[in-house]
Amino acid sequence: IAAALLAWSLRGEAKYALVAGTPQDLGDLRLWTPGSTSVNTYAQGTTKLLGTQGAIKYGRPAEGDSFRLAPVAGNEKLWVEIRVPEGFEGPRFIPPSSFAGRLVPFSEAGLRHQSLRGAVKDRTGVAIPDDAWILIDGSSPRASRWALALVLLFAGFAVFNVVGVARLLMRVKDDAPAPAEVRE
Repeated sequence: IAAALLAWSLRGEAKYALVAGTPQDLGDLRLWTPGSTSVNTYAQGTTKLLGTQGAIKYGRPAEGDSFRLAPVAGNEKLWVEIRVPEGFEGPRFIPPSSFAGRLVPFSEAGLRHQSLRGAVKDRTGVAIPDDAWILIDGSSPRASRWALALVLLFAGFAVFNVVGVARLLMRVKDDAPAPAEVRE
């Protein structure tokens, strides 16, 4: 059950790994509106400024890089996650103005982004709108192939376990003849 649930939870990232082609150009991110793009799109866009209201910095276990999540200034429906390489974090960090990566609604972003809404609300008091989207900068379909491999691995575990349990629960047929009765 756990393997099947993990495979299911990674299905969005695995589906994104199968996207082909070049990023869809969104133009100025301040002007982008939800619904003009499909879910799990490889997209690129520019903005002159990211907002500071609700922006947070965070890390992930087993990763040296840190991450920043910020809304696009002038567009509360679009947030951008930026990976900051280890050693480049600090007071002089200047975020880029051009972004390319996975564009997905927050509600479908997956396990790695599941707790971001709560973190933003807890740390800053700003609520991310229910229909907000996130542009995960630097996340190309090719870089997301790990999710496809994990989904296949977890699905394999789930099938193996279902077959194993079914074989354990199946009634055993005994083809040997019944022993003859002994009379005395």
